[in-house]
Amino acid sequence: MTCREVEGLLGAYADGELDLVRSLDTEAHVRECAACSASLERLEALHVAVSSQAPYYSASPELRRKLASRMAPRERWAVVRSPWWVLAAACLVAALVFWKVSPTGLGTGSAAIERDVVAAHVRSLLADHLMDVPSSDRHTVKPWFAGKLDFAPEVEDLSAQGFTLAGGRLDYINGRTVAALVYRRRQHTINVFTWPAGADESPQAEGMQGFHVVHWVKHGMAWWAVSDLAEDELRELARLL
Repeated sequence: MTCREVEGLLGAYADGELDLVRSLDTEAHVRECAACSASLERLEALHVAVSSQAPYYSASPELRRKLASRMAPRERWAVVRSPWWVLAAACLVAALVFWKVSPTGLGTGSAAIERDVVAAHVRSLLADHLMDVPSSDRHTVKPWFAGKLDFAPEVEDLSAQGFTLAGGRLDYINGRTVAALVYRRRQHTINVFTWPAGADESPQAEGMQGFHVVHWVKHGMAWWAVSDLAEDELRELARLL
């Protein structure tokens, strides 16, 4: 990519709004180009300045439930045509900027990852890219990742325990391509991100901008589950995976 091409993408890249391919291309260019790297640093500094001054208003649980229900496939066009819901979606997109620079409670090494997984969760709901392989069959979802990742993610069918597998996709977290598994529990969507990691860690939970995040490491794999589902139910999912 040229500097001119990257210049037009830096804003979307900083906000985590690019697709996987353009994110990787932009990151590779910024790594090698001092001028574009400096531009990105200035843009991120601006985000920090804005987030420190701009007010934040939390969405009510009722609003989040209504927005989630409106994102069902049969009603997506209603969302697009409705000015009220367009405004609500725009507010959530704007909130991504603040999530990327806001403090977190899962520890210094996990701060950037937590921001990434929350941003990826919201982006998947707003950008109509929740799944690359929609299927409730683990024998369909697991093989789909073959050749697309340098690891084989575990995919569990937990429908008997109340967590229905809906599919999977590729995503980009903390500078690497990861597997994203999608589960549903009642009307709630759960994104579960996973990639290779080190020593096992017990589940840790944190709330961030209206969502619950649970992180754990098991059998050499890092797991991050994010949803508006209750924390105790996310912890239950962590025990099952």
